[in-house]
Amino acid sequence: MENRRFDTQAINDEILEAMSLKNRYNFLNNNLMSVLSTEQFKFLRDIERFCMRFEKKNNITHGPEEDIYEWIPEFGKKGYITRTHAYSEIDENYDYYGATADFLRILGTDQFSTMYVMASGATILAINPVREHHDNVPVRLEALKDMVTGKSAGAILITEPERGSDATHMLTECEEQDDGSFILNGTKIYNTNAPKADWVVAYATTEKNNANQMAQFLIDTSWEGFNVKRVYIPWVPKLFLGKEELVNLKVPKEYVLGGPGRGKAHLFEGLIPERLGIAMGAIAQCWGAVSHAAIYSNMREQMGREILKWQGVGFLLTDFWAKTTNLTLSLLKFCEAYDEKVENFGGEHNIPANIRQAMVASASQLKYHTTLLSKEACYEMANLMGGAGVCDNTAMHDYMNISRIQEVVGGTRQIQQYIMSMALRTLFKMSV
Repeated sequence: MENRRFDTQAINDEILEAMSLKNRYNFLNNNLMSVLSTEQFKFLRDIERFCMRFEKKNNITHGPEEDIYEWIPEFGKKGYITRTHAYSEIDENYDYYGATADFLRILGTDQFSTMYVMASGATILAINPVREHHDNVPVRLEALKDMVTGKSAGAILITEPERGSDATHMLTECEEQDDGSFILNGTKIYNTNAPKADWVVAYATTEKNNANQMAQFLIDTSWEGFNVKRVYIPWVPKLFLGKEELVNLKVPKEYVLGGPGRGKAHLFEGLIPERLGIAMGAIAQCWGAVSHAAIYSNMREQMGREILKWQGVGFLLTDFWAKTTNLTLSLLKFCEAYDEKVENFGGEHNIPANIRQAMVASASQLKYHTTLLSKEACYEMANLMGGAGVCDNTAMHDYMNISRIQEVVGGTRQIQQYIMSMALRTLFKMSV
């Protein structure tokens, strides 16, 4: 059976079976079929069919003992790690790709496993800079192919213990050698996938707290001097986050993605896709929670009728259903507009500065609102289901837990508000 029954079954067979992956996909599809194009809907359905077959073939129960990182190779073979680009440089040549395609990929896979989606999202953060700056160097292309095709998880090393969301005042230092290599020393922390990754992208500076001297590096985690321990986050027990001690770590010249003075620009060029990816995951979590609650409340009877018919339940559910639908439409529109701009201007970085500035602000706005909604929706939908929503029989406890960290990752809520306030100031100066 494809449902979750761990220590003790608390939900009756009929309702538990009704909350199957297949039925939750049906609920999602019935909500989205009117707004997706034929191509978009087909891609979503392809992913859903793959996930259902994968779950059945591997007898996946989503229990606490399962390792989500073992699933990466099969998803990679199908091109379901990322669809943000075609990846022709490594001969993948996906025929359907872009921000919209990746949003659909996330919507489809998140119903299967929300923690797996967050792990794949962290890999994408390492994929993007390597793709942008591979310069046809063989070792960089090798790393890119490994991550895109699922041979390895990836991670990005920005956050530091004493710096948190402040990425412009790093303490990790790099020192250039006569042969063009660099020696890195410093500490990074809270880096999703790092303990499981073969490849990471890291940032360091030739002078502490000087963002203008920042550099960007591709690192093979098997190198001497790369030391990683897991930072355990109880809300996401299947995700491996790391604390990395870089001790006289030598990075050969061909692994330098951007030397001192170029790292800051490389770091900030990924702001739109990073925040967009977090927003996609957050809204997918909302759909996961709402789909569980919608099925449950239509079947669970209390005091003589289905609990959906009691206003306290029905009105709460419809409120979050409406909010989830509306933010989905906003995010879909933004993705489509972003894809259009990328195509029209011949790449992300050719988008005119004024348009890009507005899109950076929009990406922060979407990250801000979707993560807030995820936190509220996942809790309220679990609360609506009572004991069934908080026990381990369904994926609801995964959604409730992971939603608690969404406002923190990729820049805290307060950082997003600060970015938006600065963007508002910039847009004011552009307008008056």
